[in-house]
Amino acid sequence: MDHSKMLGMAATLACLTLLTGCFDSNPEHIQAWTKPFETNVTTDRYIVQPPDELELRCAQVPEVNMQRQRVRPDGKISFEILGEFEVAGKTPEEVATAVGQRIKELYTLPGDHAVDVRVTAFNSHVYYVVGQLSRPGPRIYTGRDQLLTAIAEGQPSPLAWQKRIQVIRPAPQEGTEPYHFEINYKRMTQKGDTTKDVLLQEGDIVYVPPTVLAAIGMVLEEFISPVARAFYGAYLVQNPPGSSQGYSPYSGGYGGR
Repeated sequence: MDHSKMLGMAATLACLTLLTGCFDSNPEHIQAWTKPFETNVTTDRYIVQPPDELELRCAQVPEVNMQRQRVRPDGKISFEILGEFEVAGKTPEEVATAVGQRIKELYTLPGDHAVDVRVTAFNSHVYYVVGQLSRPGPRIYTGRDQLLTAIAEGQPSPLAWQKRIQVIRPAPQEGTEPYHFEINYKRMTQKGDTTKDVLLQEGDIVYVPPTVLAAIGMVLEEFISPVARAFYGAYLVQNPPGSSQGYSPYSGGYGGR
């Protein structure tokens, strides 16, 4: 088979991969996501995990007021006066209740809510923005992360297929299906259509695929690069660097000169 036919088959394969089974999104799956205007998400619902950072607020006890602690790998925080607390898996409000009970054993404080615990660094929960972006990678989940903001911060590259960005919520357990829908980012930004702008959750994946032409180029590069390296390796065997025959890419000329 000649090279032109092989390249044609590779291009066809790339097109078929993109256009037939790569995107299996379901528009109705968007119902699994919350719209920003439908709820007021607060950190009271945030689940603390290592290595989050917490700040204790208790103005009536200056010894512990404004102290910050990073949740240790064992899921605990500790204060010199109050001792250790198991905080992993709890909300900030639940941590405040436990700390408040300990403080009331040592101090006489008026009121039922003299202690407040705030999350000062959201480090343990992430979502992912990947694909054809200038800034791909995990993002810290804060509880108020909107899809439009996440994509804009990722900065789609010129190779991005902005009309078919995929939003995926992985299956919570074995035997269940993930949720999956797609958005037209270009329409969102150029027409102001934010009907599909949703709040992301921990573990969500935003995938920015390549355009058809970009995908073809990637397939061709994947096919051509090993062949080119093989030919170049064979060339070096016959014409080692510094030899007096042929062109040497290491010397910048012929015959090692």
